[in-house]
Amino acid sequence: MKQGIEIPPDPVDARLGTRLAELRAERGWSLGELAERSGVSRSTLSRAERAEISPTASLLNRLCGVYGRTMSQLLSEVESEPALLVRAAEQAVWQDRASGFVRRSVSPPHSGLRGELVEGRLAAGADIAYDRPPVPGLEQHIWVLEGALEVTAQDVEHRLDAGDCLRLRVWGPTRFRCAGPEPVRYVLAVVLP
Repeated sequence: MKQGIEIPPDPVDARLGTRLAELRAERGWSLGELAERSGVSRSTLSRAERAEISPTASLLNRLCGVYGRTMSQLLSEVESEPALLVRAAEQAVWQDRASGFVRRSVSPPHSGLRGELVEGRLAAGADIAYDRPPVPGLEQHIWVLEGALEVTAQDVEHRLDAGDCLRLRVWGPTRFRCAGPEPVRYVLAVVLP
């Protein structure tokens, strides 16, 4: 509430909060149990489930790890059933306002398929650290379209410029940082193990 005016939650954040609460309830976990498993405070989890906050990419990554999903899978669960053909205007876009990260689900997860395509955009200086993969052994191909991106995985830093592609399996922490003075735009191909 701001100066006596209640601002309704973002519709995507509201659906996401509901889905997060459903996932926790499906497992019969209390907020305390989820906090222990995820390393996220009960207060933050509660506020995310009630859509009082817009979850960050880092928070969603931790929850995806606990629930055994990729971020795209989780986000697709709050959107309508994905179609075979996804028009540009229909591609779900999610924004982590705190970090300057914008994520477009170009080819969202679909039952029976293991791969998906994501367009990522990071503002100049943006830095996102994930403490674990959402699914251990997740295969990623990172192709930079514009700008420069630094990706750290398995304690090795890789600098990617426009046209460069890094492919890896993710087992531990990763970090994505916009390495240049301009924003970076890249494609992330994700393949479940």
